[in-house]
Order: sequence, then structure tokens, then C-alpha cells
Amino acid sequence: MKKIIIILIVSFSILSCSSSKDAYIFTSFREPATEGLYLASSEDGYHWKDLGGAYLKPEIGNSETKIMRDPSIVRGKDGVYHMVWTTDWKGGNGFGYASSKDLIHWSKQEYIPVMKHEPEVVNVWAPEIFYDDERDQYIIFWASTIPYRYPKGQEEEKNNHRMYYVTTKDFKTFSNTKLFIEPGFSVIDCVLLKRDKNDFVLVLKDNTRPMRNIKVAFAKTAFGPFENISEPFTDHLSEGPTVLHKDNYWLIYFDNYGAKNYKAVKTFDFKKFEDVSSQIHLPEGHKHGTITRISKKTLNHLIENKK
Repeated sequence: MKKIIIILIVSFSILSCSSSKDAYIFTSFREPATEGLYLASSEDGYHWKDLGGAYLKPEIGNSETKIMRDPSIVRGKDGVYHMVWTTDWKGGNGFGYASSKDLIHWSKQEYIPVMKHEPEVVNVWAPEIFYDDERDQYIIFWASTIPYRYPKGQEEEKNNHRMYYVTTKDFKTFSNTKLFIEPGFSVIDCVLLKRDKNDFVLVLKDNTRPMRNIKVAFAKTAFGPFENISEPFTDHLSEGPTVLHKDNYWLIYFDNYGAKNYKAVKTFDFKKFEDVSSQIHLPEGHKHGTITRISKKTLNHLIENKK
């Protein structure tokens, strides 16, 4: 009898722990990016269910047709989700920002002109949020082209990107814009990861004409310098990486746009990468955003709201 009771208690504990675990949310958009925010959810990090959209329709930006591309989201310590996105293909000097407690009801959209001090700036692409837990602040970094600022190699002057950043604690006041990484080539679509104290990994796209694929670099701080840039671990014509940490390994998703499909690799050390694309499933039309954790309660609320 005691054994039965123990088994029941253990089984109940396992079920309780399982049911209390967070799920994952994947932000997305649909071409031509005028509809706004789409979401997908997953409990295992591999199989994604389409939660539809649009959860937030774009209202800001300099384009005649408002767009929302590359939505990046992070959950703050207070449980609020903060999101930034690309508002313009060209001509803009900032990115969009909004926040939400449940991913359904959103704050007023704001335009953050982080490159207004650069009158010749061509664009502000794919802003990404990273929470710096050591300084209790957010780092937002993005790709911009400033013609004739850097050696262009094979690039056109208006397609020679470098990464810039600002920091903020409240998304109301921001630091001055600074250079984030200058690898000596055109770079976009960066994602920052913290493995441990003084151990950071930057996933980046080498956007030069011969490459246009994804690599990694390493640093001891969240601000670099980022060194030991790897060889590419993706196909030619791939971009938009996002990463989730699962158990003791990392899954890197990316848009393999040359072949018009989505892929993923698995890595333990960011030196060896295993293609696990055959194990993933994403909604049709999914375009790159970012992955973050979400509570089961919030996920259930999202599902109920769509019924």
C-alpha cells in the first residue's frame, strides 16, 4: 500500500511539474509584412502550432504602407513582454516598439529614432532585444548602412551594414547610439546569447555577396569585442537566426530563403552543428522573428482568445 501511495505521489509530482513548465512562443510576420504580428507556440521547441495573427497591426514608420518585419520579443522581470521591429525597408532612422502583458493587448506603438543623428543613414534593420541581467538593462542592436563609413569590399555603398546598439532600463530613455560590431564585412541579423559569466556568443549573418550565410563569434562581455568569427554553418542565402536553449544544448532556427524553407541546427558548443531540419515543423508562411519562453497560462489565454 505504501508503495502505491509513493508511486501516486511521485506521478502526481511529475505531472504537476510538467504542467507548470513554460512553453515557447515564436514571433513572426507574413509577406508583404503589412498585416502585423503573427505567433506560433511550441511545448518541445521543435513542433510549432500556428496561433495566427495579426496580434498587432503596424501603425508607425515612414513607409506609405506600414510594415512590421523581424519582430523581436523578450519578457522582462516584471512579466511584461517588450517587442521591437523593422518599420521600413529604406528611409527610416528608427524602429518600432510596443509592450504587452498578455501578447493580446498592446501599448501604444512608438517610433524610436536611434539613428536620427546620422542624416545619411539608409535603414534600420532587424532590431533585436537582449536582457543584460548583470546591469539590469536591455540592449537593443540592429543593422544600418551609412554610405562611405566603412570599407565596402564587394558591397554597394548603400548595402554595407554594420551593427549598432542602445541600452535602456525602461524603454522611455535610451543611451546614445554606439557601434556594436565591426567585423570588417557587411553584417546583419545578430542574436546575442549568454552561456555563462564572461561567456557570450553572437550569432550573425555575413551579408557580403560571396557569403550571405550565418556564423558565430565569441566575447567575454555582452558588448564585445566579438572575436574568433567561425566559418559558416548554414547554406548560401540564409538569414534571420533565432536561438532557444533546451536542456544542455542550443537550437538555432534560420530562414533558408534561397531554398524557400526553414531550417534548424543543434549545437552543444557552437563549434559543431547538427542539422535537425527534418525534426522541426513550422506554420506555412512563417517568417523569421525570435523565440522566447511563455507561461502555460498566457499561452492558454492566447488560444482561448483566438476561438
